[in-house]
Amino acid sequence: MPMDTSFTIDSIRLRLLELPFQIPFRISGGICLNRKSVVVELDSGGATGYGESAPNEVPFYSGETLGSVLALYRDLYLPRLAGKSFPSLEAFDEELARGVRGNRFARAGFENAAWDLLCRKNRLPLVKLIEEKLLQLGITRELARPRPFIESGVSVGIPGSEEKEPLSTLRRWIRGYLEEGYRRVKIKIQPGWEIEACEAARAEVGPGFLLWTDANASFELEAHRPVLRAMDRFGLAFHEQPLHHDDLLDHARLGKEIRTPICFDESLKSARVARQALEVNASRLWNIKVQRVGGLLEALRIYKVAAEAGSVALWAGTMPESGIGSQAAIALAAFPLFQYPTDLEPSSRWYAPGHDPIELVMGRDGTIAVPENRGLAELIDWDRYRRFSRPIEF
Repeated sequence: MPMDTSFTIDSIRLRLLELPFQIPFRISGGICLNRKSVVVELDSGGATGYGESAPNEVPFYSGETLGSVLALYRDLYLPRLAGKSFPSLEAFDEELARGVRGNRFARAGFENAAWDLLCRKNRLPLVKLIEEKLLQLGITRELARPRPFIESGVSVGIPGSEEKEPLSTLRRWIRGYLEEGYRRVKIKIQPGWEIEACEAARAEVGPGFLLWTDANASFELEAHRPVLRAMDRFGLAFHEQPLHHDDLLDHARLGKEIRTPICFDESLKSARVARQALEVNASRLWNIKVQRVGGLLEALRIYKVAAEAGSVALWAGTMPESGIGSQAAIALAAFPLFQYPTDLEPSSRWYAPGHDPIELVMGRDGTIAVPENRGLAELIDWDRYRRFSRPIEF
């Protein structure tokens, strides 16, 4: 039976969700103390779809912030979208993009709420809707057949200045995560915290364990060429976004000078950029964050580019979002081209017990089951949702 992808937005509500982190998470660009995000609620025909927009409060990862998302919602999307009808997700995506450059985190909140609304309307799990959309995009059945689980990898932040022995702290963190069953370790690095950090991490995980770095665009090709070459000896799977967040060409140059492969994160904002990355041979390893690319539909367009190229490996990233926003990435990561363990981790990795409105649970084997719910309303813990969020009124 064909899916019904049409919907009318009867009303829109916004809630501010706030979940404090158990420990601060530090990357090269800044430090995160909590997860503040906007949850979009779209009402249509008696059903409600939920989507999360999860930028940071300050623009150290993306040019968007919590404040910029709220401003766009207030000034443009709320008056533009309320009461409107759409024949498809593509039509809704076009309306979100009309007259709007960038602002992909903001668009993701609305678009993912629309996907969830269609899950409710069609009584299908999100992973099934994605499968059907991939087939419509011309993806082969082999590459459009999801797995029932995803693998979880841990992302280890940079110890703070208060740590007297930061390398010992890094090793202690990694040791604990290995005991929990994570399938790989990623360490955050920055200039001055790279060689010794890689050495400590490799010593802790052993020679055969999957390990890579994430610089969050903090290195410069000319200034840091020697240290980037020196890290080749650690047998890393790849360097995630070592250079500038909007760069393709310097990454292509670096790829010719070091043995460690290069993976795109911040640079990969759209299917258009994905095609360009292939053309200049900048990277064939891509981290897809649903938030960063503007929603699931653009993520699937990138998947199509990767499928057609035939030699691109994908994996799924996170900001991290709450369990609400994470559902899109979990469903996406179930598909075959996602070959590396994800950044999606159990709720207990980030938040205090009893906080996340949708609790993510990882098995001792380092996997997370792909939910089969028909819309997020079947998963949300409503008491937590109401306690840790509040209505946004302009």
